[in-house]
Amino acid sequence: MVWSPHVQQESFGTCICCKAVSNAPTTRNFRGQILADSILRRICGWAERDQVPREATFSRAFGEFAKSGLVEREHQALVKRNLSDHLFGHISQDSTSIKGREKPAKKAKGESKPKKKRGRPHKGEEQLPDPTRIERQLTMTVEEMVAELPTVCDRGTKVNSKGYMESWNGFKLHIDSADGQIPISPLLTSASLHDSQVSLPLTAMTYQRVTSLYEIKDSAYDCQHIEAYSRSLGHVPIIDPNPRNRGARELPPAAKIRLRERSTSERVNSRLKDEFGGRMIRVYGAVKVMAHLMFGILALTADQILRMVQ
Repeated sequence: MVWSPHVQQESFGTCICCKAVSNAPTTRNFRGQILADSILRRICGWAERDQVPREATFSRAFGEFAKSGLVEREHQALVKRNLSDHLFGHISQDSTSIKGREKPAKKAKGESKPKKKRGRPHKGEEQLPDPTRIERQLTMTVEEMVAELPTVCDRGTKVNSKGYMESWNGFKLHIDSADGQIPISPLLTSASLHDSQVSLPLTAMTYQRVTSLYEIKDSAYDCQHIEAYSRSLGHVPIIDPNPRNRGARELPPAAKIRLRERSTSERVNSRLKDEFGGRMIRVYGAVKVMAHLMFGILALTADQILRMVQ
């Protein structure tokens, strides 16, 4: 069977979503399940065994979905259609490691920066420091902020949930999760990118999709610009203080209680990896990795919305 995007898009999209739900490790494994299970085969849109496409056709279909960004648009439409009129109390922001199968990219040697004059500037001459990425993001649109984020495969290091440092080759998946463990906005970046660099575009994306009151973030997001941007959108930021940034501070007792809601992000990340194929990365390149993860996020979002309305 030949892949035709206009005729078979629905069948292949349903099939790849079923693969995420089944947590199948490979396309070959899932194709075997389709051939053996007549009910699953009919759900995917094929009545007979000889109608099931070959493994290479599945790969070509997946490549087309990845290039078009269709799954990201479908997830955004699902969230807006079902949750745009819902008021959420908390949006929890966090990232999780995504291990890639490719070698980490070597850092390109940048052009040498022009040397600044040594000593104090002359009278009337002012030397302004270059703006940081977060400062530049304050004047950008959402599309411009996302386009500037690096997405190449490289090496990342972070403290895991048990307090130990862990390193991996691959990417980082950043997710804004709402009450009820519903993924609202996802972004994929290089593993080495600091979480704070993704906070503003992710917050802006979520603001366009749902209405919320509180933003819950850990100490990696402790930045004055992030806090001010959240307040400018009418939200109340609750960020775990980082003593290395602005000295020793302490949250009010009520804010400490609300900060516990951040476990929503950990549960979303855990379900995505354990139940919806987040650990089964078999593709190369950020575009295809994001498409693979988005099928799982789409299925996870639909599952949590159904649980919420029941």
